[in-house]
Amino acid sequence: MSDASDLSGGEESQEEDVLTPAELITKLEEAWLNEKFSPELLENKSELVECVMEQLSHMEENLQRVRKGDVKASVHRMEIDRIRFVLSSFLRSRLQKIEKFFPHVLEKEKSRADGDPSFLSPEEFAFAKEYLANTEVYLQAVALKHMPPNLQSIDMLKAVPEPCLDSFVFLRVKEKQENILVEPETDEQREYVVDLDEGSQHLMRYRIIAPLVASGAVQLI
Repeated sequence: MSDASDLSGGEESQEEDVLTPAELITKLEEAWLNEKFSPELLENKSELVECVMEQLSHMEENLQRVRKGDVKASVHRMEIDRIRFVLSSFLRSRLQKIEKFFPHVLEKEKSRADGDPSFLSPEEFAFAKEYLANTEVYLQAVALKHMPPNLQSIDMLKAVPEPCLDSFVFLRVKEKQENILVEPETDEQREYVVDLDEGSQHLMRYRIIAPLVASGAVQLI
């Protein structure tokens, strides 16, 4: 990610927990792929998104100072456009899942324990609540009001399918994992454990490795 680094202006904090521009974009790409390939909505990355947007603004400002006609300008412009695409695709994937699973997403957010990471940003939470309200109003107007009184209510949690956590996903192991319990696929099989070596790639049921995705130990691909 040399282009992002070049346009950053070299401004980096002395604090260890501050990411370089290249590391920031790498984090965004990892979050994007995980969100794109996971069947459920993952933990929100509001701070990451804000940092990337700030970095993009900084890169745009530095690009204005590049001499016109310099070949670096077009290269940097393509890098900025690429980062914007990844960011937009990441946010769009999240909104699509909220629209598809909105009652379950809201229920999961409301039932999380204090101190647990939030799955929705404040803006996403407001969007999900508004989407739920609008859906209920629409269903009432076009269908429910025309039905018998005992059928004029609907349980959204039952009406809307849940995410399929038993779907299979491809993953790359970032940190070695031992004794991962794998559930049987048929009645003839038994549960068994596997070790996931760093750098190895696997096709596994999402439910099994969901905690590893959340912790960053594996990367969906």
